[in-house]
Amino acid sequence: MASITLNTSITINALAPVVWKALTDEEIVKKYFFGTHQQSDWQKDSEIVWTGAWDGKTYRDHGKILDIVSGSRLQYSYWSSMSNLPDIPENYQTVTYDLSETDGVTTLHVTQDNIKDEAAKEHSESNWQYIYGEMKRMIESGEVD
Repeated sequence: MASITLNTSITINALAPVVWKALTDEEIVKKYFFGTHQQSDWQKDSEIVWTGAWDGKTYRDHGKILDIVSGSRLQYSYWSSMSNLPDIPENYQTVTYDLSETDGVTTLHVTQDNIKDEAAKEHSESNWQYIYGEMKRMIESGEVD
């Protein structure tokens, strides 16, 4: 299986700490991420878990925080229960969020590796743009401060 990497970004008219809060606050995440419940203590080597329901099917996705710099970088391993792949190391992806701020505008750069094919890459990019487009809308409308 070829390993493909996705790189995408979104620019948000807000300070980096506001975007960071929107990425890590469980109640905010639930509002823009399809009702997903995200749990972690946000420490390196800690577990990160996403639970919820999609298309009538419950899921429990999980991984481990590989790197974290509060306010600017989050990197975690990720396995999806909906992938229909065994929960083994070679089926995990690495997802990285990097924030950079210039003049009150923050760019969220997302990298995701170990994608199986171009169709899956396009699907993932579409999902990231939708999810973080919703987060951007919430932040820029003042729902997140």
